[in-house]
Amino acid sequence: MDDHGELIDKTARQLVEEHNPRTTPLQEFFGAVYDAGLAWVHFPVGLGGLAVSRGLQARADAVLQGAGAPNPMTLNPMGYGMAAATVLEHGSPELARELLRPLASTEHIWCQLFSEPGAGSDLAGLATSAVLDGDEWVINGQKVWTSLAHRASYALLIARTDPDQPKHKGLTYFVLDMHAPGVETRPLRQMTGQAEFNEVYMSDARIPDSHRLGAVGNGWRVAMTTLMNERSALGGTSPVRGNGDIADAVELWARRPDLQTPVLRDKLATLWTLAEAQRLTDERARRAATSGAPGPEGSIGKLVICELSQDIYEFCMELLGPEATLYGDYTLRDVQLFEDDRGPVQQRFLRSRARTIEGGTSEVLRNILGERILGLPGDLRVDSGKPWKDIPRG
Repeated sequence: MDDHGELIDKTARQLVEEHNPRTTPLQEFFGAVYDAGLAWVHFPVGLGGLAVSRGLQARADAVLQGAGAPNPMTLNPMGYGMAAATVLEHGSPELARELLRPLASTEHIWCQLFSEPGAGSDLAGLATSAVLDGDEWVINGQKVWTSLAHRASYALLIARTDPDQPKHKGLTYFVLDMHAPGVETRPLRQMTGQAEFNEVYMSDARIPDSHRLGAVGNGWRVAMTTLMNERSALGGTSPVRGNGDIADAVELWARRPDLQTPVLRDKLATLWTLAEAQRLTDERARRAATSGAPGPEGSIGKLVICELSQDIYEFCMELLGPEATLYGDYTLRDVQLFEDDRGPVQQRFLRSRARTIEGGTSEVLRNILGERILGLPGDLRVDSGKPWKDIPRG
């Protein structure tokens, strides 16, 4: 481990010397990161990694970001956080070589086509269909709440290939070209004034069978790879003490001494302590991680940090008092990346409301933790074992 850690440090330092992240174009810089094996250090050599422990990624990130590189998760969140691991584990070697480098360089932004109007938290109930026609699949259906679909080159798509099977068994997983004929994206205006989420319509869109991930009918298992990585990514915190959402609250507190009270000081201290405990817990989990895929334990971090984020911005609103209602410019704004328009703290408060929904609701995560970590009995499921086509749908 120490030898591998020294290799990571040396490789990262050499990279930033040769490609200054403050002056090198982003795609060129992150392409070099991929070529050096520092995009995902636990990936195989030649595919963005060095075949070492996943826990060493934090060492690479510390050197790169310490030299001024942005966090790639803010540039291509679905790509880095979900797509890369899913493509590597379930795609063909040829597909991985085709897709991973432009994903890592941020040339290709990715999105995730899972949720539907009639299948949000009940993902396995989805109705989007995929029918095999020669060596292509014909896709018809609608997805919704798709972050960055309007900017994405590729999407992770799960669709129903056998309606005669129970809902978890008749699914197949694909990579969809978002610029293919028959794919239409419509941005959805949010209460922040932004259009970060989208609805996506697929009308006889075609996907080559070579862009299928996993076996036909095995889409649920592939989707679990995506979801476990997503929740691990959403539950991750900054390795720097005091960074992240809590930094917003501390900055606002320091800037507005006229609004400070002893009660609010106690609340801020409590929130800072909780944020630091979450950061240290996440750091410990990162260091203990191996090359294996994240398990259901990743739901813990996602659950905690997303609810804490809401508490932090509620504190900010309480501190501002009546000023919290002054939002400012509420014109519709196109959002390219999650972090490119932070806006006022009021905007961040409104955006935080989505945190406990996206990537699995807090209710779903508590079920996962109860059933798969604590071994508690599962919920009663009246549709268990029934063919999907026979399950009543609204």
